[in-house]
Amino acid sequence: MRRVLVVGASGAGKSTLARNVAESLKVPHVELDALYHGPGWVPRPAFRADVDEITGAPGWIVDGNYAAVRELLWARADTVVWLDLPRWLVEWQVVTRTARRIVCRTTLWNGNRERWRELPRASHPIRWGWRKHGEYRTRYGARFADPLNGGKELVRLRSRREVRRWVAALPPAPLDRTAR
Repeated sequence: MRRVLVVGASGAGKSTLARNVAESLKVPHVELDALYHGPGWVPRPAFRADVDEITGAPGWIVDGNYAAVRELLWARADTVVWLDLPRWLVEWQVVTRTARRIVCRTTLWNGNRERWRELPRASHPIRWGWRKHGEYRTRYGARFADPLNGGKELVRLRSRREVRRWVAALPPAPLDRTAR
């Protein structure tokens, strides 16, 4: 397990899980949101090329669901982890995360910040996560049921407890024999 894709609804905890796995496996963590969103929330033209370059490396953990790079990531990953948490839990997590980011004025990717006035947007993570939850269940459910998954390890985690157990059971990172 050296090239891991973490997918799931907005607010499911993909980035948190990916950071923990990357730290455990001693490989870089790539948050697709950071590559996609330029200043002013404008999509970066180099997004696909950046993802292509980064995932050409022998080890990485990528989190996100962007259609523009979905097939590239699925083709290159040796492991796909699907955070399939209940909708109520995902919504609780994304609402509390959004409120914390707004109140604390947290700076996100490329200087962007979430703001109260953005909540009504259809693309805001709270609304997006609610709308996409069922779609992701259908899409990833079908992909995980496909017997021709290219030899990938497929991990479906349905609760916080399953997430904790899976992370705790990760094998230690291989020793870097080149470092001396």
